[in-house]
Amino acid sequence: MNTKKFGVALIAVIVLAVVALAGCSKTEPVAVAEAPAMTAPVSDGSEDLKIDYRLNVAAPDPENFFSFSGNIRYMAVDMDQPDENTGASAQGSTQVFHAYLYDVEGKTTLSAGLRGLFLFAVNPFEVAEGDALDASKASDGTITVQFVHRGSAYRIITDENGKLTFPDGQYQRRNIGYIQGGGPQVLSTDFSADGTSATIDWDKVWDSGIAGGKIVTEGVDRKTGDIVPYGAQPDSLYYFDGTLDAALENDILTINGALTAVPRR
Repeated sequence: MNTKKFGVALIAVIVLAVVALAGCSKTEPVAVAEAPAMTAPVSDGSEDLKIDYRLNVAAPDPENFFSFSGNIRYMAVDMDQPDENTGASAQGSTQVFHAYLYDVEGKTTLSAGLRGLFLFAVNPFEVAEGDALDASKASDGTITVQFVHRGSAYRIITDENGKLTFPDGQYQRRNIGYIQGGGPQVLSTDFSADGTSATIDWDKVWDSGIAGGKIVTEGVDRKTGDIVPYGAQPDSLYYFDGTLDAALENDILTINGALTAVPRR
């Protein structure tokens, strides 16, 4: 037999045999690994953001300050106060604290209202007056701080032990007005007798029975809103967990402690 023809014939026989065997055998099922179960984020207790804060809520006070530090390099200030010449924060707390307030996607990791409260210590007292800053301590020990800034009202409430809890503490916001340019704020008369922050009625601001959705001023496309929670955004990459200790004595508000950054995924 011609050697070349014999080789071709042999290959053909082998191919037919393989096909026949494949047709007679069953394909074994391939095991598919189950996706790992989703687990809830867990805090490791690390001190990723430290806060030390003092504010006289009733009068100008050169001893007011705001200090913070954390796990982001260079993003820290120590005893920041208003700059005597510009009135702005001397060490740039207004901008620097953004590194902790927002994740890399621009979503809040804690209450932006709390950040607003911190900045009163690094601004002239006139800013707190214009924003109708109000702080009080109830007989059960809870401390309530509220203010209105650029037409948005904020309320922050501690527990009975003066603790601000994260991420699920009492941080609320409500749109009640607006501001154009340098101000002043214009508030809805639903919440202020003359439409200014000077006559704001906090009981009305936090009355859920007063509906939002109303035009603040005729001819201006700005409406009031409803009361909403205002903590970390639920889809932020991480959030801050833990507690800060607050105290209010003789009009001096202090807040200090450390929080832990907890990744959501």
